[in-house]
Amino acid sequence: MKDDKADVLLVIPCFQESGRIGAFLPGLCAAMEADRGVSMLVVEDGGGAAEQERMSTLINGWRAEFPSLLPPLLLPENIGKGGAVYAGWQQGVGFKWLGFVDADGSCAPGEVVRMIAMARAEPAPPRALFASRVKMLGRRIERQFKRHLLGRIYATMVSEVLHVPIYDSQCGLKLVPATAFEKVRHVLSVHGFAFDAELLLALLDSGCEVMEVPIDWHETPGGKIRLVRDAVRMAGDILRIRQRSRLPEWRHALRRDP
Repeated sequence: MKDDKADVLLVIPCFQESGRIGAFLPGLCAAMEADRGVSMLVVEDGGGAAEQERMSTLINGWRAEFPSLLPPLLLPENIGKGGAVYAGWQQGVGFKWLGFVDADGSCAPGEVVRMIAMARAEPAPPRALFASRVKMLGRRIERQFKRHLLGRIYATMVSEVLHVPIYDSQCGLKLVPATAFEKVRHVLSVHGFAFDAELLLALLDSGCEVMEVPIDWHETPGGKIRLVRDAVRMAGDILRIRQRSRLPEWRHALRRDP
């Protein structure tokens, strides 16, 4: 599975995304072609036999042009975005970095390339890098107001309930040192949309520092999230994470890239 030169496994979690992944994945693959150190793995999260056949046909067609694109991982049932990411990462034996990027293209290929370069430049022991939709000088964020508002409410809940000083735990682009993931994988039980918060907490609890990296971000229509329904589910997950957590004194370990 693994190219001997590859040090980054980038997972693209998908649930019934065959209709729009073509607008993103070939461009991402093209951006990665000059970098033989990145392998990309699409994980189809139990979208049904017909959907998985369509996705397999697309991926296998693109693989002829892009050798860094691995055969898709087809999960027999839907286990949630976090579950799909972790299923992909568990295939990452021999990689130094494990990452994921959302299939909708909200994070442009250039931003993925930039964050991978930042990860490789990390001194030992490396920090995990979480992309963040921070509207600041030099960064462009395009997002519906209602989604921005709900996102800020959720981020505030994560910060206050879990005592994590983070601006944006949910942005769909992250890179984690493989050694750090191995330390925490046994405690990760949230597989839905709140999995990012549990991953963040577990990494910090294990001693792995996490840095937020502001990126350019453009909201793409057609997502699977239902704002009110999923907000309630995510809030419930956060409360359950809090009940299980020891909340050690690692607050100083999370930084935001200037």
